[in-house]
Amino acid sequence: MKITNIKDTEAFFKVVDSCAGRVELVTGEGDRLNLKSKLSQFVSLANIFQTNDTIPELELIAYEPDDAKKLLEFMISQ
Repeated sequence: MKITNIKDTEAFFKVVDSCAGRVELVTGEGDRLNLKSKLSQFVSLANIFQTNDTIPELELIAYEPDDAKKLLEFMISQ
């Protein structure tokens, strides 16, 4: 799933942390990073601060249907 224009990164990572299964970030090169890992979250934040404090677009893979629903509900609430 692709999600766009995340402005509240702290709230986004709280939703990711609350997911039961794996949530992976797919990089532009096709690598998959475990987004529930704090190290991956810090790397993501470092890239955000190099741009403009928002995440323009991410491609995520949520392995549990309930987790995908949580992520979509977060996007709707933005």
